[in-house]
Amino acid sequence: MKSFFVAVLFAAFSFTSIQTSAQSTNAEPSRQFIPTKNLFIDVHQLEPGKVDLKKVAEAHTKDLAIQQKYGVEIYKYWVDESNGRIYCLASAHDPEAIRKTHAEAHGLIPQKIYPVTEGLEAAAKGKKDLYLDVHYLGAGKVTAKDVEAAHEKDLAVQKKYGVNLINYWFDEKEGVVMCLAQAKDSAALIKTHKEAHGLVPAFVSKVKQRE
Repeated sequence: MKSFFVAVLFAAFSFTSIQTSAQSTNAEPSRQFIPTKNLFIDVHQLEPGKVDLKKVAEAHTKDLAIQQKYGVEIYKYWVDESNGRIYCLASAHDPEAIRKTHAEAHGLIPQKIYPVTEGLEAAAKGKKDLYLDVHYLGAGKVTAKDVEAAHEKDLAVQKKYGVNLINYWFDEKEGVVMCLAQAKDSAALIKTHKEAHGLVPAFVSKVKQRE
């Protein structure tokens, strides 16, 4: 009887060892390094009045077709047809990956690519026009805490001017802040910023958003 139990234990041990060995052989390496992606907004400045929303959509479709090749994911874009500006929000390992995506897809290289930090997005309300403004505050002259505090002040007074601030992005190194909002006109957004904290944007673009 004793010999029988010894034989059973030996067989069980052998089966477990074989399973463990097979798992070790078939398993993929558990500590592969995957570079962290960053968030970027790239800006295309074309000729005023010569940006067509339909053509931008066609270019965007070409971007989507090859973005995976360069590890890029384009989330959404905004078009200011009258002033010839296009803004794209995307994640990538570095700015060069975004340049390569645009270059291969359609040849439209952005003039600027900003590595940005994003705020907390709010929901759009109603059918008011959409505006994207840009603040140039100076390299090294703005921090995440500063931008967050200014945004909170905006939220406190926006209702007075019929504005709905949806989100903001900032490049701390370059000191550039971009705000996306709904408003009846650009003046309402400027008045909101002026009363809230006095940081008036360099310009405001009336935009159409696509994803």
